[in-house]
Amino acid sequence: MTETGSILPYRPCVGVMLVNSQDLIFVGERVDTPGAWQMPQGGIDKGEEPRNAALRELEEEIGVSAGDIEIISQTADWVTYDLPPHLLGKAWGGKYAGQKQLWFKMRLLADDAVINLDTKHPEFGRWKWSSPGTVLDEIVDFKRSVYQQIVRDIY
Repeated sequence: MTETGSILPYRPCVGVMLVNSQDLIFVGERVDTPGAWQMPQGGIDKGEEPRNAALRELEEEIGVSAGDIEIISQTADWVTYDLPPHLLGKAWGGKYAGQKQLWFKMRLLADDAVINLDTKHPEFGRWKWSSPGTVLDEIVDFKRSVYQQIVRDIY
């Protein structure tokens, strides 16, 4: 059972902490929730390896390809979060209580110009490089503990 008492499973997911040469973290503002900033993340397709899912999500969400980055590290284990009660039963068709995520730290090796938010299914309306403290301040409340853990574990 999850923290919220749900018997629903967690959605398998990956997240990407993309850093630049100054160790600032990429965050995008969600197009569906103005003021909500987050790092790229998304579900793992059936049969897909988490590393490949992370590379796919990075390209799908911000146009950055595997040739533009290096993978530095990843979380040792899954990190989970529960959806808040007002989203439970609504997000992801009501099939999940929250997400279990593997996070990958990647360094952008190319110029910022490779970042392209005008993707097939845009998730972010704008983006910026942020310090870890700013990232933690701007993330939605129900994901804050996950972001605190990944900043501590892989930043």
